[in-house]
Amino acid sequence: MIAGQRVGVSLRALLDDSDLTVVEAAAWACGEQEEVDDDVLLVLIDLGAASSDALVREACAAALGAIGDPRGLPTILRGCTDKPAVRRRAVLALAPFDGDAVDAALQAALVDRDWQVRQAAEDVLRAANG
Repeated sequence: MIAGQRVGVSLRALLDDSDLTVVEAAAWACGEQEEVDDDVLLVLIDLGAASSDALVREACAAALGAIGDPRGLPTILRGCTDKPAVRRRAVLALAPFDGDAVDAALQAALVDRDWQVRQAAEDVLRAANG
């Protein structure tokens, strides 16, 4: 490859890969994009809610938070009740959102049994309150 040459890779295609580590990395990369199309967003929403792999659900929650599209909020909220690592990432992903459901999820996270989830909620609330 020539220095500075871009490699054409479809993140959308990688979200369908059979290797879940590839799917996780692709989901994370989607959150690093300036924008994603609706098809990618809908796949992230579905994977974040239904993937059998916690790392994929965690990466999708992070990506959906970074993207900030309100259509991803229900999946992020669902992640707030998942395994500890997913809950932590989902709580952080709530940062760009507001509303009663977000407030309730953050309040629940403040008393979560996992200290990292509690810390994430405190961090989000601290940032929101300036």
